[in-house]
Amino acid sequence: MRHYGHLPPARRRALFHQEPAEFGPSSPVGTLGVALGATLYSPATRPRLDADIRRQAAVGVVSMVLCLEDSISDAEVPGAEENLVRQLQRMLRDAALPEEPAAAPLLFIRVRAPEQITGLVTRLGPAVRLLTGFVVPKFTAVTGPPFLEALLGAEAVCGQRLLAMPVLESPELLHMETRAEGLRAVARVLDKHRDRIPAVRLGVTDFCSAYGLRRTPDMTAYDVHVVASVIADVVNVLGRADGSGFTISGPVWEYFRPQERMFKPQLRNSPFTGRAEALRTRLIEHDMDGLLQEIELDRANGLQGKTCIHPSHVAPVHALSVVTHEEFSDAVDIVGTGPDGGVLRSAYTNKMNEVKPHRAWAERTLLRAEVFGVAREGVDFVDLLAAGIA
Repeated sequence: MRHYGHLPPARRRALFHQEPAEFGPSSPVGTLGVALGATLYSPATRPRLDADIRRQAAVGVVSMVLCLEDSISDAEVPGAEENLVRQLQRMLRDAALPEEPAAAPLLFIRVRAPEQITGLVTRLGPAVRLLTGFVVPKFTAVTGPPFLEALLGAEAVCGQRLLAMPVLESPELLHMETRAEGLRAVARVLDKHRDRIPAVRLGVTDFCSAYGLRRTPDMTAYDVHVVASVIADVVNVLGRADGSGFTISGPVWEYFRPQERMFKPQLRNSPFTGRAEALRTRLIEHDMDGLLQEIELDRANGLQGKTCIHPSHVAPVHALSVVTHEEFSDAVDIVGTGPDGGVLRSAYTNKMNEVKPHRAWAERTLLRAEVFGVAREGVDFVDLLAAGIA
C-alpha cells in the first residue's frame, strides 16, 4: 500500500516531485509509525464492518482501529467480538475474488483486557493475517506489561509479528504529582518492546474528562493548557530525537457534521481563482478550521498523524503530512552536508539552515517524505486535499 495509492498514476505524477513509497505490515516500525497517518477508528459492532474497511481503503485510508473499548458499551462486547471475527474471516475469503482486489488498511484491534488478544487471535484463525496489531488502552507501567506479554503469546500462536500501540490516557500520567515518574516508567516498559511499538497514542478526551473539560470546535487541544502541558511532557520523555524516542500520534478531533461531504462540489467548481479561499470557507462552515489548526500544531509540537473518528478528517491529515518541495530541499541540503556542520542559505533564499541543530529535523522530514511523498513546486495543500477527496 501507499499514500495516495487510490489516485491514478498520472494524477500522482502531476502532484508529486517524489511519490509516496510503498509500505506494509512488515515494514520497520519506525516507518510504520509515520506512515499510519490518519488512523480511523470504527466500532467493532458495525454490521458491515468488512465493507466499511474495503470502502475506506479505496479512498485512501491506510490505517484503522476496530474498537472493542470505549466506543461500545460493556454489554456489547461479546457480540462485537463475534462480529469482528466473522467479518474479518469474510474479508479474507473475499480477498481472493478478482472483482475485489483492494488491499485492507493496516488493521489494529483496540481491546479492553489482555486475554482478549490471545482469544481473538485464536478465534480469527487464518484471518489473523489481516491484522497488524492491537491498541492497548489506558497504558501505564503497571497495566501495560500484561498486554505486551499477551501480544508475545499471541505471536507464538499465529506465527506472525503483531504490533502494539499504547494509548496514554490515565489520570496518573496527567496529574502533576505522578506524571514525571509515570512517564519515565512507561518509557522503560516501551523500550523493552521497541521493535513492536510503531506509535504511542494520546487519549486527550480522557485527559479532559479528568477535569470535566471539553474543547469547542474553534479550540485546539493546545488551547486547553492542562492538556497542552501533558502533551509537551509526553514529547519531552517519549519523543526525543536521540534514538530513544517513539512516534507520537496527534489527538482525536471530535467534531464533524453528517453533511460535511457537501463541500466537495464547491471545491471542484473552484479549481482556479480563489480556490484556497473557497475551500477554507467551506471547511470553516463545517467545523474543520479547528482541525486544520490542530494538525499544524501537532506537527509543530512533535506529533505525527492523528486519531480520527470520521472519514472526512482523513484527507486533511494526509494533505498536511505531504512534505513540501521547500521542506524537502532544505532537508536534503542539511543531510547532504558533512559532519563538520556550518550554516547554509536555503535554496529558496528565505531562511538559514544550521546543519547540526537542524539535522534531526531534516532526518525526520526525509522519513515523512518517503511515506507521504514530496509535492511538486507550486502544488499546495489545497491541491492535495482536492485530490484526496475527489
